[in-house]
Parts: sequence; structure tokens; C-alpha cells
Amino acid sequence: MWWKDHQVKEYEELKKKQMKPDFLDMVPWYSGTSADLFKTAFDLLVSVTVFVGRFDMRMMQASMNKACDGVPHADILYDHFSEKEDLWFDFMADTGDGGNSSYTVARLLAQPSIRLNTKDSFRVLPRGDLLLIGGDLAYPNPSAFTYERRLFTPFEYALQPPPWYRVEHIAVNKPEVPCGLSELKQYDGPQCFVIPGNHDWFDGLHTFMRYICHKSWLGGWFMPQKKSYFALQLPKRWWVFGLDLALHADIDVYQFKFFVELIKDKVGENDSVIIMTHEPNWLLDWYWNDVSGKNVSHLICDYLKGRCKLRMAGDLHHYMRHSSVSSDKPVYVQHLLVNGCGGAFLHPTHVFSNFNELYGASYKSGAAYPSFEDSSRIALGNILKFRRKNWQFDFIGGIIYFVLVFSMFPQCKLDHILQDDPFSGHLSSFFSTMWDAFMYMLEHSYVSLAGAMLLLMAAIIFVPPKLSRKKRVIIGILHVSAHLAAALVLMLLLELGVETCIQHRLLATSGYHTLYQWYRTVESEHFPDPTGLRARIEQWTFGLYPACIKYLMSAFDVPEVMAVTRSNICKKGVLSLSRGGAAIYYASVFLYFWFFSTPVVSLVFGSYLYICINWLHIHFDEAFSSLRIANYKSFTRFHINRDGDLEVFTLAVDKVPKEWKLDPDWDGEQPKQLSHLRKFPSKWSAATPQQDPLATVRIVDHFVIQRTEKPDLETENGPVTH
Repeated sequence: MWWKDHQVKEYEELKKKQMKPDFLDMVPWYSGTSADLFKTAFDLLVSVTVFVGRFDMRMMQASMNKACDGVPHADILYDHFSEKEDLWFDFMADTGDGGNSSYTVARLLAQPSIRLNTKDSFRVLPRGDLLLIGGDLAYPNPSAFTYERRLFTPFEYALQPPPWYRVEHIAVNKPEVPCGLSELKQYDGPQCFVIPGNHDWFDGLHTFMRYICHKSWLGGWFMPQKKSYFALQLPKRWWVFGLDLALHADIDVYQFKFFVELIKDKVGENDSVIIMTHEPNWLLDWYWNDVSGKNVSHLICDYLKGRCKLRMAGDLHHYMRHSSVSSDKPVYVQHLLVNGCGGAFLHPTHVFSNFNELYGASYKSGAAYPSFEDSSRIALGNILKFRRKNWQFDFIGGIIYFVLVFSMFPQCKLDHILQDDPFSGHLSSFFSTMWDAFMYMLEHSYVSLAGAMLLLMAAIIFVPPKLSRKKRVIIGILHVSAHLAAALVLMLLLELGVETCIQHRLLATSGYHTLYQWYRTVESEHFPDPTGLRARIEQWTFGLYPACIKYLMSAFDVPEVMAVTRSNICKKGVLSLSRGGAAIYYASVFLYFWFFSTPVVSLVFGSYLYICINWLHIHFDEAFSSLRIANYKSFTRFHINRDGDLEVFTLAVDKVPKEWKLDPDWDGEQPKQLSHLRKFPSKWSAATPQQDPLATVRIVDHFVIQRTEKPDLETENGPVTH
């Protein structure tokens, strides 16, 4: 009854498969074959040429804004949290990359509380009533697929939407509060407000509007917002301004007008404001030596006038906090916080270690995660792991190397390299031949020279524009020189290998059909044909029978074809070959050269990234997106206490689990109508309990921001930190 056992085995395998989440892997940014990345490049091109400066969805939102029930700006201003005695809320950004990392953060956000062990005791942090997401919701492009699979799926596994939720439903009259409630203020479950990031703007904000502004649930988090920017009035005179910077790195005039009017009409002199943007302009402007976000700066410096206690952003996928230093200069923002560790690949921190000034005030680094030392050490992975993490890069890298040396095949006069006795003589002859090949490329080659020039232009453009043009040219030349030298070395080694085999009569001994001749010898020796059947078959097929076998075997005998053709070229010249013969020869050479060159091109490019990120502090995005690091994930939890002070906790998980299993506590718990009422709200737990986020989460930063008493820019004290 083997088929029954087979059916049972298939059933068990299917059940086991269904007992694991179907998370997507981290985005392969260096894949030359990814349709998603080509779509991202196309969307970015369209966005830059069409939307930037020509059409802005924020202008349309402003024109559609209206007063609801006699309340102006009801679509943008929300005050339903303002009467609470205290409030817990969370901030995270840059989710929607790898499923494991995004779910890790979502699982922590969904728990009713998180118990944290400290040195002397433990602390319990309850779930936030409010979740703020700082943009870049899905990578690499905003599409229905990426939003559903990379954003909504992990959050729905962490905290399920209500039973009546339908995926295809479009909310036309938000907020669609659950049945039995008449207003948003009565809903006691967790809520979510989101601002878009640059990736969300690649399609002109179309997907963001459909999935965020016209849907009511992100998993079990209720989403009341109707526009891409908003203002939240929180308890104890605290405010959150969620700004939409689009692709301009700044707010538009209509958005600026709304927040200015809000400051004048509702924000009191002793109120405290948190500004949330997608990009951390303070770090990026310092890094690029640029000035951006002029409207945001105008809003903070000339209208808030010291009431901005905190600026927070994502975009950079690490955690960094800078706090103001006491001085006689006015301090417009007390704390600067970046936390883009919501699920995307890791960014370095050591590149930004020297930042210390904003709006004329001085700042010092309060925390960095990962630490500057760890960040520098992680960059070493570009040398050791680039190819393993980006094996798809081989496809393009191998082709580029072949184009660089295409015109130098074959190298016919290599006897002098093999005949020199001392090793130094071999080495000297080898590099002399390599130099001759390089000079031949410059003087006579068309294909290889054109490939080298195009690669040089690409390498110079690839260098970040923060450097001077002279430095970019020098770095580009050195980069291409390393690739060209590696390609020439590989070309000579391959040619030396073929030459050695020919000299030892291992190749090119019997023409193109050596393998066929061996086959005929074995056939006649071991399979005699006394009746002459093979001869009659040859006659009946008009000679196709042996001819097909002969040429099929030649196709599989690539080394022999390559060696014989090489010998003919060296004797008679390349013009003696037919077009078909030349195509077969170069195709044969390409197969072997591509195989040998792919590890080298990855090593050279990975080494380039490592040198640039650790020695020159450039390519911070390219040098870490290549590593696709899912670890080092975090979010920030805030608490407005009864005294009106803001406690800030940043919680982190150093290592993200890769294997998950159905959580038995979740499976055994009696389901309730709303998932936030469950004691165990998340469906999956780590396969190894010791690696579960709930067991490994820790506090990497904790400080307190005191509420505003008397805003006096001239005597503003530094932050109170615990």
C-alpha cells in the first residue's frame, strides 16, 4: 500500500507548509534580472519628469479639503486623543521589505504589553494606542503586490483585522468606526496614522491613497486618516505634525498654510510639538552639504519658535538620536531622532558620526544603533558576502568583464610565459603580455574600448556627487582600472590554460569532431553491425543520421571546439572564420570566461564598496543595500505621562528570526471579535523560543522630554536625559 503512505506523506508536507508564513525575502537591489527593479527605475523616471514641479497630489488634497460638521480642516486635524490622562504611542518607519524583519517589528507592536528586563528590575510597556509610520511602506516600488505582500501581510499576521474586514473594500466615508460606536473618540483599539515616503511617491501617490487613505484597517490597527498629511492633538498640550515631503524634500505651500494657521489658532504658547517627516533633512543636508526643506525650517524657526521638542524621521534605516547642547544660541528643536528600522535593510551609522549642528545650535550624539564600531565592522561584509547576497549580479558582471576583453581573444603567442624558468620570469612575462593586451585594446579594439569607456562613464556617475568632480573622476578611473586589470588577468589565465592543454595534446588533436570519432570507435568496437543496418539507415536518411549526431556531439564538446578554432585563428587569422564559426568560438569562450569571472567581479565591486564606505564615507546606501541585512530592527515607544512629560523608549531586536511556527497560545486562545482584545494577538512565533522577538527585545535608548513651561529661546536648556 505504498501509494497510501505516499498520500499521507504529501498531506503531512502540505500541512507543515501551511503551518509557516509565506514571507517574501529581502529585496535583491543588485539583481540585474528583477522586473520589480526595472519597474522602480521607470516609475522614478516618470515621477521625476512628470510629478515633480508639474503635478502634485498634495495640491489636489488641499483643493478637496472641506469643513465637516462646521469644523474646518476636519480631514486633516484629529483631536480625539486630547482628553486622555496619558497616552502611549509608537513610531516606526521603512517597513515592507523582508517579511521576517517586518513581522518581527509588527509582532512587538501588536503585543498588549512588552516586559523588559533591566539591570536591577523589569519594566512593562503597554501597547501604543497610536501607531505612527514614517513612510516607505513597501519596497522597491508602490504597487498592489508590494503593499499587500510586504506591508499588509506581516501586520495582519501580527494583529488580525476585524471579521467584517474585506480586502477589496474601499472606504469612501472615513472614519468608518466599528458598529455600535458613534464617533472616533469612543473607539479604544489601536489606531494608525501614516505619512508617505519617497518610494510611496514613485507612482504619484496612487497606491498610497488607495491602500492608506481609502482603507480603514492595517491589520488590527484602525486608520482614520483621509489625507497624506495630518495634525494630531495629544494629551497634556502635545501635538504631532505629520508632514508629507513628497519627492521635493519639503512641504508645499498649501500644507505650509494649513500648519501655520493651526499654530496661530490652536497651538498654545506652552504647547509642545513633534514634527514627523520621512527624510531626516538635518543629517542628509549635512552629509550632502545641501540645504533642503526650507518651508519646514521656516515653519519650525519662525512660527513654532522653540515649541518643537522633537523632530523624528525614517528613510535612513538605523537609529540615531542627537540632543541639543546648552549654549547662548537659540534652540529651535531639542531632539533629533531617526528610526528607519521598521523592516528594511540596515543603513550605517558611522558615516553620520560627526554631525553636530542644526539651525545654528550645537548637538551631541545621544545614541546610535548599531553602534559606530559595529556599523564599521558590518561593512566588511561587502568583501566577504557580496556575491552570496547578490548572486543575481553575476549575470551582468560576467557580461561586462567579457565585453572588456572581447577583442583580445585569442592570445596566440604565449610560449614566452611558459618557457621562462624562474617564477619571477613567469610573472614578468605575464604582466608584460597583459600590458601589451591593454595597449592593443587602446590602439586597435572597438568593442572592448567602447565597453571600457562606457564603464568608466558609469563608474564616474556612480560616485556620489558630494565629492568634487576631480575626486569623482579619480575614484571612477581607479574603480574601472581594478575591473579591467582583473578581466585581463582572467583572460590570460584562460588562454594559458587552453595553450597548456594544446601543448600537452589534451585538446585540438583531432579537429572539431573528436568526441564523435571516439564515439564511432567505441561503437564499432563494442557494438558491431554485421548486417550493415547503420549504413542503410544513413542511406535512407540522406546522411542526416550521422551528421546530426556529429554536430550535436560537437556542441557538447565545447573545450575542443574552442581549442581547434583558436588554433585555426592563430594560423590563418580571424578573417578566415565564417560568421557562424566566429559566433561559435566566442560563445564557447564566453561560457568559460563568464564562469571564472563572476566571483572576481563580485569581489572587486564589494571591495570597492567597503573602501568607499569605511575610508571615504560615501556610498552609504549602495554599500549597505548590497548586504540586505534583516537584523538590527527597532521602533520607538512614547509615553505622555500625567505630568505632561514625554518618556521615550527605543526597543530593538539584534537578530531577526528566519523560521516561524504557529503560536500555540494564539491557536488555543478563544478568538474575540477584535484582535486587540486578545492576550496573544500574533499568529506566528519564532521556531526557536529563545530567538523570539519577545524574548530578545531590549531598550537601546531612553530619555525624557519635559513639557514646555515658558518658551524662551535665549535661555533654552539642554535636554533632561535619564
